Amino acid sequence: MQYRNLGRTGVQVSSLALGAMNFGAIGRTTQDEVTALVDAAIEGGINLIDTADAYSRGQSEEMVGRAITGRRDDIVLATKASLPMGDERNHRGGSRRWLITALDDSLRRLGADYVDLFQIHRWDPATSDKETLSALTDLQRAGKIRYFGSSTFPAYRVVEAQWAARDHHLSRYVTEQPSYSILQRGAETHVLPVTERYGLGVLAWSPLASGWLSGAVRAGHDITTSRSTFMPQRFDTTIAANRAKLDAVEQLAKVADQAGLSLIQLALGFVAAHPAVTSAIIGPRTPEHLRSQLAAADTALSHDLLDAIDAIVAPGVDLAAHEKNDTPPALLDPTLRRRS
Repeated sequence: MQYRNLGRTGVQVSSLALGAMNFGAIGRTTQDEVTALVDAAIEGGINLIDTADAYSRGQSEEMVGRAITGRRDDIVLATKASLPMGDERNHRGGSRRWLITALDDSLRRLGADYVDLFQIHRWDPATSDKETLSALTDLQRAGKIRYFGSSTFPAYRVVEAQWAARDHHLSRYVTEQPSYSILQRGAETHVLPVTERYGLGVLAWSPLASGWLSGAVRAGHDITTSRSTFMPQRFDTTIAANRAKLDAVEQLAKVADQAGLSLIQLALGFVAAHPAVTSAIIGPRTPEHLRSQLAAADTALSHDLLDAIDAIVAPGVDLAAHEKNDTPPALLDPTLRRRS
């Protein structure tokens, strides 16, 4: 396992992080299964665990908390808030009112006094940067969080948040968590250059592209990934973008095979190779998933292999642009780009 600085914090984290989205109802995992995954991940050298309040409505945090009992100080623990936690209109977003409540709820579920990294899960356009950063800074000064970061922010929002922190003399985001994989390379165009410019740590989520790069999605085979059950549209091969992904996967599988690597090793090695990336977040649901992903921990891709990947999916290209989670609101709502 490699270890890297988390931005400019001085904290050393593993190049693979354990993502906990599959813990609980989403992945249909039990506490014993989660504890076994955490045990194996730590034994394999992983020291960063990333969860969120929205994962199975808090169940993931509860399971992580039980699994790390007695070794909290050895774990860099990250969680997130801002996605809806129920139907109440104020139980979401980036307001001071909600973030203070959300963090207290997360700490209770985790059985922890503090988290190392508290992340805003999605940008809240209804809330000012000053409001959110002020609340996060106060929580940091209270000792409830060590650092805070953003997740899936558009590049311009990352920049504006940095400026707001400077202008209002507040603590700043020290990490960004973008979606990044061989099949979804749009982060290379704007987000990763910005994180490098501001010295942010980068925790890349979905490095296996929701299972497309796990080896489970191949031409002529039934698609059997856990994501295909609750996101079927992402695996519907009647959609042009998904056909493009399938074609790319077949080509990438040949490249991996010729190099003596698994497709997972190729995919995770690619993400880890980018100089802006600190850790790739893996989300295993079974011990077999975890073993196959830990096998990529020390995979280093040659320039020739990276060139071969570039020839299949060009730098900066998202094969499924409609799946992006950081699209500016005006591109989704026509009323925001038309004068009344």
